[in-house]
Amino acid sequence: MTTRTLVRAVLRGSLRDIHHVKAVARSRAGGLAAAVYERAEREFGVIAPPLALHSASPGPLAASWLLLRESLLVDGRVDRAVKEAVATEVSRANSCSYCVDVHQATVETLPPAAPGTPGERAAAWLAATPADRGPAPFTADEAPELLGVVLTFHYLNRMVGVFLDDSPVPERAPAGLRGPILRTVARAMRPVDGPLTPGACLDLLPAAPLPPELSWASPNPAVAQALARAHAAVDAAAHWVPASVRDLLTGHLDGWDGTPPGISRSWLYPEVLGLPAAQHPVARLALLTAVAPHQVAPADITAFRVHHPGDRHLVDLTSWASMRAATALTTRLAAAHLV
Repeated sequence: MTTRTLVRAVLRGSLRDIHHVKAVARSRAGGLAAAVYERAEREFGVIAPPLALHSASPGPLAASWLLLRESLLVDGRVDRAVKEAVATEVSRANSCSYCVDVHQATVETLPPAAPGTPGERAAAWLAATPADRGPAPFTADEAPELLGVVLTFHYLNRMVGVFLDDSPVPERAPAGLRGPILRTVARAMRPVDGPLTPGACLDLLPAAPLPPELSWASPNPAVAQALARAHAAVDAAAHWVPASVRDLLTGHLDGWDGTPPGISRSWLYPEVLGLPAAQHPVARLALLTAVAPHQVAPADITAFRVHHPGDRHLVDLTSWASMRAATALTTRLAAAHLV
């Protein structure tokens, strides 16, 4: 059995560990979901659980793949090792140990970026406190890839926080094997047929206008369209979310500086009091996903499913809330630091 085949077998088993929703199996996927699975397996090497957890809703599934592919996986101006280090720092800031494990292991399996590599100081810059960051250490032409990775991992960290365990390595694995297992997984997460062509998967979703707040992506047409199409697909999937819940989340994010609320949920309940009682479960879950995914509890999912029993609505809502938070945080970062 080859290393790639072994890793695929391990990850297929890990799909059973996705919480709250059931991932659509590769053999049973059809339509857009099947197309995303086929391309992800060919171009990423595996169908990773952070992608598969979206499979009940094909639009967000395709959106998550386009974000990951164009910002992180495509060879562009910025070295893959630099982008993986940025993904690791964003995940660390969000306390997403699952993504830290995977992407730190990937950094360890890649040749280090040479001095003078575009964006080489981006990860260290992100690791600094906001007050100490100063201007971004990358150019406007490098920003689409680097800020694209920032947005992608703010998004994926939230989805992972709701639906996956703290690590992709099974709990029963001996501690001494965790590192080798993670590095083996990381080595398998490579394109099967060589470097990826920018924009080659954009046809999975319809063209869409780039939201004005993401104008920093404009210098890279493939990244810009991946962001635009993903944003539109996620918003369309959540068309059923009440306007009052949309307004509530938007208002909260407008006044939020990105600081996690801690372990208490006392901040949550006053936020939803002005809404009809039937909307409270939707509003609570949206706020928790966006601001504190680690606080999502089984009771929140159960309450949501009273009126929305299917997996698709659950993925729609959490994907939408994650995208709103990721967009708000990345927009604020770009506005404050991108020269």
